[in-house]
Amino acid sequence: MLNDQKQLNLLGLATRARLLVSGEEIVLAEVKKKRATLVIIATDVSDNTKKKIIDKCHYYKVPYKEQFTTAYISHAIGKKRSICAFIDGGFANSYQKLDMS
Repeated sequence: MLNDQKQLNLLGLATRARLLVSGEEIVLAEVKKKRATLVIIATDVSDNTKKKIIDKCHYYKVPYKEQFTTAYISHAIGKKRSICAFIDGGFANSYQKLDMS
């Protein structure tokens, strides 16, 4: 539970550092450019959206995680979003390490 909050804080921090992009189209563009280092998909997105994002992540070999609801992600980054992606390896690694601890 504590790590969940730390991960949400990291989303906010990365947003302020301009190292997190959000929104379906922007995230897909970053995945295609191979700049996305980790994609976060809200657990409550539509099946079509989820499939589209996951397929692109598989094709371009970008790790992704289905975690948090749209409300949690939106609150953490300050705008209504259900898809976001780190475009910085350091933030992505820190985020994933919190999953393991």
